[in-house]
Amino acid sequence: MSAPDRPGTELAANVLDPALYAEDPHPLFARLRAEAPVAWNEERGFWAITRHADVVHVEGAGELFCSSKGILVDEIGTSYESPPTIIHTDPPAHTRYRRLVQPGFKPSVVRALDPVVRARAKALVDRIEASSMVDIVPVLAVPLPLLVIGEMLGLPEDEWERAYEWSEAVIPGATDWPEERRQALMAEMVEYLVESTKERRRAPRPDVLTELAQASLDGDQLSDAELAMFLVQLLVAGNETTRNLISAGLVALAEAPDQWQRLRTDPSLVAPATEELLRFTSPVISFMRTATRDTEVHGVRVAEGDPLLMLFSSANRDEEVFGPTSGRIDVGRDPNPHIAFGFGNHFCLGAALARLEGRVVLEELAARFATVERAGVVERTGSSVVAGMRHAELCFSAA
Repeated sequence: MSAPDRPGTELAANVLDPALYAEDPHPLFARLRAEAPVAWNEERGFWAITRHADVVHVEGAGELFCSSKGILVDEIGTSYESPPTIIHTDPPAHTRYRRLVQPGFKPSVVRALDPVVRARAKALVDRIEASSMVDIVPVLAVPLPLLVIGEMLGLPEDEWERAYEWSEAVIPGATDWPEERRQALMAEMVEYLVESTKERRRAPRPDVLTELAQASLDGDQLSDAELAMFLVQLLVAGNETTRNLISAGLVALAEAPDQWQRLRTDPSLVAPATEELLRFTSPVISFMRTATRDTEVHGVRVAEGDPLLMLFSSANRDEEVFGPTSGRIDVGRDPNPHIAFGFGNHFCLGAALARLEGRVVLEELAARFATVERAGVVERTGSSVVAGMRHAELCFSAA
């Protein structure tokens, strides 16, 4: 395509800059939505998609935009002998995977986890001292989802810190670890999960891992390798999303004290507040799709084979959908058609679990503390994939 057919190159040039995500990417996203909602990144060769309607279109039109050619910018030009995660698959393979693993996340299974989540959250919140500075990331946001997932998978409780390292190794930009260490941790994770899967085949236990290992439809069953692939996704996505919802969400509430008071005054707002924090923080910033044939997005010609980066974080602040308050928290926002969990076939399987954990954390904290304020360092990662936080120092006052 000629240059006029590839708009927004100057704006899109910075869309992967780690410094952008360590600070605040939303001013750039707002400009992209207004000036070039479909913008071309010349250096890496992809389209940045920033408006809500366009992201929904790309995410939902699986026949036009595939996942099998990679979901991250770093995967452009990469091919796999087998998909590294279920997110990397398209129908009919993706449909098969969803059918086989869906029973592990049916409402009754998630509801049964409520007392587990509550007990874990209570124990961690008990460690927070009123009127003292606390870094909410290591104290609450990191351990809670890992302990819950560990319980789901039947992992020993003392393994959660190792699982944290595995998860961090998978996310580009989450750490400054050498590539050799990342690769070694990822290999260790896969080996552990494969062995755990084989063990559940031999000796079932009353846990989600066993249910997934034994799931069968019309004689079809996931292989050990396929199940391990899914468990990698569960381990990483299941804790990264919730972890950053908790940490970034509490920072956002600390910066909006009126919304914290609304939440404390009216407990019925906990559920919509959880949705609003998902929208406002957008724990998953972006995923990629690839055009399967020549098409158009927002009137811009997209060629077959072009990668498209869906910026969920931008779409969830789209003024055309969320109005003039799109850049502010409203714990009672209704309607709230955010796409923090994606859209269409790839809607997050673990959405109900993330919502449960977010809701329980808000209930426990709002019941105990009158206020929450920023009290020190708030350090974000430079990842353009996950809206990670390394530190979030807050202060809670007693109710």
